Amino acid sequence: MEIPFKKSGAKFSAIVGIGEKIKKLSQETGQEYLMLNRGINAVTNIDLSKVVKLIDFNSGEIQYYPPVRGHIGLKDAINESYFKNEAKHNQILVTGGGTMGLDLLFQTLDVNKFYLPLFFWGTYAQILIIRKREADFYENYEQIEQNIDKYPKSAFVFCDPNNPLGNKYDDDKMLDLITKLNNAGHIVIWDSPYRRVFTDDSEDFFYKLSLLENVIINESFSKAIGLSGQRIGFIYNHDTDLMEELTLRLLFATNGINAFAQKLVTLLLTTPQGKKAVIDFKKTTVEGIRKNINLLKEKDLLAKEFYQDTTPMGIFVIVNKTQDELLENRIGSVSLGYFTKLKPELGDKYARISVSVPPEKFEEFFKVL
Repeated sequence: MEIPFKKSGAKFSAIVGIGEKIKKLSQETGQEYLMLNRGINAVTNIDLSKVVKLIDFNSGEIQYYPPVRGHIGLKDAINESYFKNEAKHNQILVTGGGTMGLDLLFQTLDVNKFYLPLFFWGTYAQILIIRKREADFYENYEQIEQNIDKYPKSAFVFCDPNNPLGNKYDDDKMLDLITKLNNAGHIVIWDSPYRRVFTDDSEDFFYKLSLLENVIINESFSKAIGLSGQRIGFIYNHDTDLMEELTLRLLFATNGINAFAQKLVTLLLTTPQGKKAVIDFKKTTVEGIRKNINLLKEKDLLAKEFYQDTTPMGIFVIVNKTQDELLENRIGSVSLGYFTKLKPELGDKYARISVSVPPEKFEEFFKVL
């Protein structure tokens, strides 16, 4: 007998299937493929060797259940790094990474629609399908601003630098729009895990966002400090009732977030050894990304039409080659058509690639194109 169950209607990411295809081709041909379909920072790994020595693995902090809201030490470190020490403990909830944070928000917020960018990370749509929530799309910031009073009971998701485009908008322009949405009573979900790759504690953008009561910050340490394997991030918002509900849902789903990951991030944000590891990781990563983007510009491979009013600086960019054309040259990518509901035909012209890989290896593969 077949076991009855309820289908969600969600699908595995196309990136997973592409990755499996490339691995199979590599095994069959014995040739190396450049895996630019993946979404991780791979210019270099963060060096944790000196930081791990600071952890007492026999302590109760590591071996016991962690506090469901997150360790106080980590929340203090987040408060100092992001919010000028002006946030309250109950306004910060430690989560199991950005995806978990999005799932908590998508299932909890009482809105009619979630508005995603025209080009969006596919996981947004799949979580909304699983949670049976309605999605819609905005093409650009101008469209939102011109129709700001025509969105009934809505939440807007912002990702900057964007995935898949890797384009970065002007901060003042973004903050102005987000403030208008906030004042109009709309909810804004700031989900930009790539931003802190390129900035540090000296910036005040997160602090300015934290002053807006309808803005919810969903942050991940996967990209900014190279800890995608630890699955850790946080949610911030003013509304303590909302944060309490999110905490309850996290509690009965996880019983708390991995204690080792929490301790590791705390040390990276607060100790001299940790801060140096983060600085070194970011410096090498940013330099590698810039070199790779400049190479694409020199070879006229960057799809410039997507960067008219923005700057290509994320860990992804769009190139004017198709997924198949790149694969013929042993380069893994993802068709741009996978990242949009409104213009899937663009996949016939463009592909998204990661530019966060060692520049020497990147040049080796792209010099033939």
